[in-house]
Amino acid sequence: MTIEIDRWSYSQPTSTVSGLRDWQTLNTDIETFGVSQFSAFLPDVGAPVGQPYTLIASNLNIFTTTLSSNRYFPPRASGKEIIIHKLLHMFHPRPFVHSRFAPQGSSAVIRAENEHYVSIVFRIHAEFQLNQPPLHPFWFTPGQFTGELVIKRDASHIKSFHLFVPTNKTLNVDMEWLNGPLEAENMEVDIGFLPQMEIKSTSPSIPVTMTTESGDTVNILESDEPIDLPPVPMDTTPIKWNSEISFQEASDSLEKYMYPFKKAPYLSYLEACKVAEVEKKLVHLILLWGVLDDQSC
Repeated sequence: MTIEIDRWSYSQPTSTVSGLRDWQTLNTDIETFGVSQFSAFLPDVGAPVGQPYTLIASNLNIFTTTLSSNRYFPPRASGKEIIIHKLLHMFHPRPFVHSRFAPQGSSAVIRAENEHYVSIVFRIHAEFQLNQPPLHPFWFTPGQFTGELVIKRDASHIKSFHLFVPTNKTLNVDMEWLNGPLEAENMEVDIGFLPQMEIKSTSPSIPVTMTTESGDTVNILESDEPIDLPPVPMDTTPIKWNSEISFQEASDSLEKYMYPFKKAPYLSYLEACKVAEVEKKLVHLILLWGVLDDQSC
């Protein structure tokens, strides 16, 4: 954080920032998921490589441009929100899959594909409520969650899954909290750097129903007894894609999809000077504390 933390009685039990102070461990450090749950990341209709599509649509509009900050508990997740909520729930018990501000929701793009598999890069804008009553709300909003899922087209097998908060920017998390009951008058804001926040699959998915060495068929999730299973063969052969783009190209397409203003090129100062010299144009310099995107300005 950039604000002097002692200003908020950081060590006091009733401190407004106690939710941040007390968040020292994961809500769940390991979780089992059904492969079919990740079918939510697949497009509803065919999408070519490099064309972004919506996973969770924004519920903001011209009449409702922000959601209230004076809330504690997320609404019930439904549809494709469920898998996003379950994943983020591993970090903290109160994830909100719809952030209060735009860009809301989640989107994805097929990075690579062949006859059997697709590699999907996704982008999620969500946040966490760290406090509970009687403390005032404290919102923890990473700039974005991104990652990649390699899954069979019929959602019957997952090769790998990785979700993380990017760390390529100096500031990547927004923190906002109320120090009183009035949202418009009592809101405090700070930004900071989050060095690591990620979820990784430990191995490719395995069948739920398997045959033991004695020939019995068992459901490994329902059995309370140790099961003597033969080793599951792991296919380590790299997937050969028929069509693909780089992870960076996929990320850039999602960025423009969720931030229309990014369709115009924004250059660093030195890069802009070089381009201006070549094109014989003036430089319009914008100096910010953070950046225009990813909740860190």
